[in-house]
Order: sequence, then C-alpha cells, then structure tokens
Amino acid sequence: MQNRVGFTGSYVPRVTPPSSESHISETSSAASSSSRRTLLRTALTGAALTAGSWAWDLPAASATSRVSEKPRPATPAAALRELNAGNQRWRTRHQRHPHETLAVRREMVSGQHPFAVVLGCIDSRVAPELVFDQGLGDLLTVRSAGEVLDEAVLGSVAYGVLELGIPLVVVLGHQSCGAVSAAVHAEETGERLPAHIQYIADQIKPAIDHSHEGAARIDATVSAQVRRVRSQLAAEPDLAARIGAGRLAIVGARYELTSQLVRPVD
Repeated sequence: MQNRVGFTGSYVPRVTPPSSESHISETSSAASSSSRRTLLRTALTGAALTAGSWAWDLPAASATSRVSEKPRPATPAAALRELNAGNQRWRTRHQRHPHETLAVRREMVSGQHPFAVVLGCIDSRVAPELVFDQGLGDLLTVRSAGEVLDEAVLGSVAYGVLELGIPLVVVLGHQSCGAVSAAVHAEETGERLPAHIQYIADQIKPAIDHSHEGAARIDATVSAQVRRVRSQLAAEPDLAARIGAGRLAIVGARYELTSQLVRPVD
C-alpha cells in the first residue's frame, strides 16, 4: 500500500511496486551479510552494535531517549509533517535551531537516528538543515550538483534507508539551479563544459524539458530532474521493497529562493 504523504498534505508519491522477479527479501539480504553490515554500522555511526542487536525498527527506548521535546518521527507521514513544520518556521523567520545544545552534542557521540534523507543540490543557498529548520542528528543530507545520482550518492541514500531505518527520502531541487542551467546551455550551444562538469551536464541532459524555451526551459528542467531522480531511486529493488511495505516514501520537492517555500514536485 502506498504512503499518501506530501508537502503541505498535497503530494501523493507515485511508485510502481517492484515485480516479483526484482523483489529482494530484506530478511535474506540481512542474513547473508550481517557481519559486513555490523562493521559498516559501527564505523559510520560510532555505535558498538552487534549483528544480534540490530533491528530495522528502532526500539521505543532509542526513539525517545534523545534530549528533545518529542520523539523521532518513525513513519513517512510523520517525517514529512516535521519537515513541513520546519520549512514553515524557516520562511516565516521563526526558526528554532533545534538540537544544538551541549547535551545533544554529547548524546550524538554514541550514535545517530536521523528521520529523513534529503538528496539535494550543492548550492550554498539551499542548506537542508536551514531550509527545514532541523538540527544535529535530524537529517542525513546527501548533496550533488543537480541531485545527480552516481554510485556514491546512491550508496549514501541506501545507507540511510537500509542501515539507519530512515522512513523518508526527499529529492530536493531548487529554483535557479546552476547545474541545470549549465546542462541546458551545453545542449543548446554544443559547447563542452570544462573538467568533470560535463559529466554533470550529461547526467541532467535526459531531463531537459524541450516544451519550453529560455528561462522557462531551465525552470521546467529543475522539476523534471527531480522527477527523474525520484523515479530512479524508487526503482532500486531494496528501496522499492520498503516502499511496498509502507515503511518508506520517496518524494520530490523544490525550494523556491524567492519565497523560501519548499513545494512538492508531482
């Protein structure tokens, strides 16, 4: 059953359930690589976990133990409500800058329990912790120019979902994206971009919206790139299995620099 969650309550993720051939059992996958996963978790979270101590769903004690006013959101809908509320505070200039106290910093030494993965652009004007008014340990942020996926980016998202049990992934594009502008310019002019920047443009090129011209083409391509990356993530078998089980939602959104609003990309 698909999760009906969205920014401002309007977006419904459209995810095609995985076929029986591509569905990968989480139980069998975890059993076959428990030693490797235990080592990975210990290295990246700093928590001394053993294979027998891990559970996909965080126990109640872990969810409520952090020095905070409320427990960590544990469902896709709850996670998205928290991000909506944070963006509302940000754009109305009522930021709380949560989870920055000395007590929280000390608590973070023993491990992390973020409630959302935000895959966003590298643009310095779109820092997820600020845009969503979140603090230490709240978000797992992965950033690449134009939200481009490669193996490192995909692995980082998968780590958050499969190893940390995060219930929500947000693919966050933004108004006036320089990476998208460069990709559109390179395609229209045939100019080759310097160094490794051409790789970014090549990855964005399939999303270019040719139904528009000029600035409108760039803006439409920002949203098209978000949709494309969201679809690519949702097609990953391990992630699709969790979507089908109602334990994960992958949504698309974009940040408007002029209004500071995060809005859904359908």
